[in-house]
Parts: sequence; C-alpha cells; structure tokens
Amino acid sequence: MQRLLVLVRHGQSEWNLKNLFTGWKDPGLTPRGIAEARECGRLLKAGGLDFDQAFTSELGRAQRTLSLIVDELGTENLPTQRNIALNERDYGDLSGLNKDEARARWGEEQVHLWRRSYDVSPPGGESLKDTIARVLPYYCQEILPRVLGGTRTLVVAHGNSLRALVMVLDRLSRDSIIDAEIETGAALVYDLNPDSTVATKQVLSPAVA
Repeated sequence: MQRLLVLVRHGQSEWNLKNLFTGWKDPGLTPRGIAEARECGRLLKAGGLDFDQAFTSELGRAQRTLSLIVDELGTENLPTQRNIALNERDYGDLSGLNKDEARARWGEEQVHLWRRSYDVSPPGGESLKDTIARVLPYYCQEILPRVLGGTRTLVVAHGNSLRALVMVLDRLSRDSIIDAEIETGAALVYDLNPDSTVATKQVLSPAVA
C-alpha cells in the first residue's frame, strides 16, 4: 500500500519579493509565485502523482497555490481541510517590516536569532519551537492517520509550518533544522513506512525564470 505524503510550500508572495516578514499577514502571490504553483502541479502530474485529500492553512497564498496545483492535476473537487494550525510562523511585531530595516534597527545578530534559532521568539511572535507545538498535534491527529491508511495526501502550507513537519519526518535535530530551507513552489514527496518513518523522499523544485 502506498503511503504518499507531499508537502508543498506556497509560491512566491508579494512580500517574499519585497523581502518583508510575512507571518500571518496575507499578501497574494506574485506572477512568479503563480508560475511556481502551476509548474509544481505539472511536475507532480508528470510524476504520476494524484491525491485523495488535501490540507492547507487559513492563509490565502497557500490556498491559491493549492488551487493552481489542483487545476494542473485536473483533480476536481479534491476534499480539502483548512486549518490555522498549518499557518506560517507568526512573526509578531516584525510582520510587515523589511528584513534589512529590521537588521538596521535591532542588529544583525538579534534578527538572525529571531529568524533562525529554534526557541527564540520575536517580540509578540512565535519561535520555531512554538510553531512545531501547534503543527505537530494537527499532523498526528488529522494528517498522519490518513496517510498511513493509504490516503494520498497533499499538504500546501508555509516555509516554517512545513519545516516543523520536515524536522519530524527527516529526524532533524534542533540544530540541523536551523539550516533547512524549502523553496517557494517546491514539493517534498514522501513515501512512508507503516510505522510512519520515511521510506523514500524526493524533492521537486519548479524551474521558473
């Protein structure tokens, strides 16, 4: 039995392009982001992948990416659950600020700690540890049982909410997860063993100029 789990980061957003902290703010996709989402769908289709169930966040950029992927796959009426648990990490007071301006205001070292450390939270926001604390229970309760039962599952979410899942799936330490990156529009294709460990993993990266 196939236990397929595919994780996709949304296509480039308008604030990704402007180098702004986004978090729970909800900018739309750029033309490049739309192209990345469509190319991701085409790559999945070319790989012979289709799905029985989708999950996404409450944020529009992830939902739009999912819609574009489904359109390319030709999968009509794909059952979909939207949940705040899959939202991007909340950057709190940093949301909407340019990252270079934040470095000028608080210093390179402090902003690096907020962005890349495991358990240091920005003012009013979440650390990666906090993000994992809300993503992982939802994964264990809602997503993983379906995958283990043979439901071919697509999850379209965000860089940090997906990094939370990658940390568990790839058995990364709190130090190694700091360097883990997921490109916009990229798909991580997992086949799981019956005990929920990873049998195989493939990364599909859309080549969009």
